[in-house]
Amino acid sequence: MAIISKFKYVIACLFLGSCATDDVDDLIINDATILSQFLNNKTYEEDTVIACAASSENDVNVVYVYFYPEEGASNFKLYETDESEVDSKDFSEYKFIDLDTQPLFNGALRFFETKSNGAWFTVVYNVDEAIKIATPIRNKKNEQPSLWTDEVSINQQQALMPLFTWDIISEENNAIFFEVLSTEDSDLISGTYTFNNQFQYYKLDNVVLNITPNTPPNLISGNNYIFTVMDVSLDNWVNQVIMTPFAAK
Repeated sequence: MAIISKFKYVIACLFLGSCATDDVDDLIINDATILSQFLNNKTYEEDTVIACAASSENDVNVVYVYFYPEEGASNFKLYETDESEVDSKDFSEYKFIDLDTQPLFNGALRFFETKSNGAWFTVVYNVDEAIKIATPIRNKKNEQPSLWTDEVSINQQQALMPLFTWDIISEENNAIFFEVLSTEDSDLISGTYTFNNQFQYYKLDNVVLNITPNTPPNLISGNNYIFTVMDVSLDNWVNQVIMTPFAAK
């Protein structure tokens, strides 16, 4: 379990869209307290940051908000609504949280760590002259803490192309799965999304979104790797994190 302890921060999820205003002056993200005020008279794109959130395995009060920083992304910001039920798409309800990001998989992904009780989160960043905003993420740490387990089936009958299969804890709550294969040194090898509860390295037959950088390498027999899968809901909360080390055959 020593290997797993290095990977207790995991990953990110979902979806695309856009929206804009006319004025493109002053596009650098600042620490504006209210998101709608910050976006006033600026061009921005909604639902274009891949992001999700999970509660910590060891402390349910801690939430990790994971996101994928596309090439050229900068000025990472996290906003939250208050504890009351609000319209998740109403940017006037979102307040800035002053937190730094931390790298995951040597920077291929990043995350915020917070103990917020806010109802919704969203991640905002710049790419050149565009402001990009994540699809809202529901904070369910109190009513539905993320489950953490290492229970995944690994079939290695096909040499160096392991087939991973896992159980779905709730089909009603599941929207998509995010799979990551990484090295022991935390380098991301592949990042994929599937609607099915299985993934085979490196086949893309059932992959619906691929964030793998470059062409993934062939696995090396005898080398140790880490496989992680996140079960993500429609509101981008992670229902379950499955994480296990394995030796390639």
